[in-house]
Amino acid sequence: PSDTVYQDEEIIAFRDINPKAPVHIVIIPRKHIPSLDQLKESDSALVGRMVAVANKLAEDEGVADKGYRVVINCGKEGGQFVPHLHLHLVGGRQLSDQVG
Repeated sequence: PSDTVYQDEEIIAFRDINPKAPVHIVIIPRKHIPSLDQLKESDSALVGRMVAVANKLAEDEGVADKGYRVVINCGKEGGQFVPHLHLHLVGGRQLSDQVG
């Protein structure tokens, strides 16, 4: 079960089941793209839409004015545990400057 916060014909977004901040939303394309490093140029518009959805959700969640982070993990050492491209929208508190 997921708490879906956005969906359309190309994208679905839901709250992360193990949130790292008060706002932690995962944004996923319905098209299967295993990882950022396997992205095709023909998918660039889809990824642009994913970023636009992240911006919309940041507004909806009330974090756009104070700031938030959008992250794509790529590969095992990059922290990607699910073999399907996705964005993390994280915010709602002061985030550290530590990335890893």
